[in-house]
Amino acid sequence: MKLAWILWLASVLSPQSADSLCLSTTLYLEARNQSVQGQQAVAEVALRRRDSGLWGDSVCDVVTARKQFAPTIVSPNTRLSNTEAWAESVTIALEAQRNWELPVGERLEIVPGASHFAALSIASPNWRNAYRVATIGDHTFLKVQNLAPSNLPVGT
Repeated sequence: MKLAWILWLASVLSPQSADSLCLSTTLYLEARNQSVQGQQAVAEVALRRRDSGLWGDSVCDVVTARKQFAPTIVSPNTRLSNTEAWAESVTIALEAQRNWELPVGERLEIVPGASHFAALSIASPNWRNAYRVATIGDHTFLKVQNLAPSNLPVGT
């Protein structure tokens, strides 16, 4: 299946289903060759960004924000053809969403506070020298900025 078709499908699904599809697609494109923990960490960054509201109010908005995640960086004609990796990405995305619905003190955080990640062996973003939270597989997770949930009053 092509990326363009998946993103179209997300546009006609319910918000919750669309977010699951967008997160699964992002995990597949960004981290299908990474460990489960690496994929969970990518999902966590996307979910943390969603909560902040800085890139949008839905996972789909976040992962399709200009030049932020693979869905807007790779060609829309990209085929997601590895069915085994796709199935794993879907499972991990759904588990990550369930985990993220837990209260802050109860959820498992793989990369606490990480707002960005990059494969520094192939990319050199201007924020690459930010605080490094962890390196998992090919990805380095960084805390470039504090991302407070947008629904919290200022100062909390």
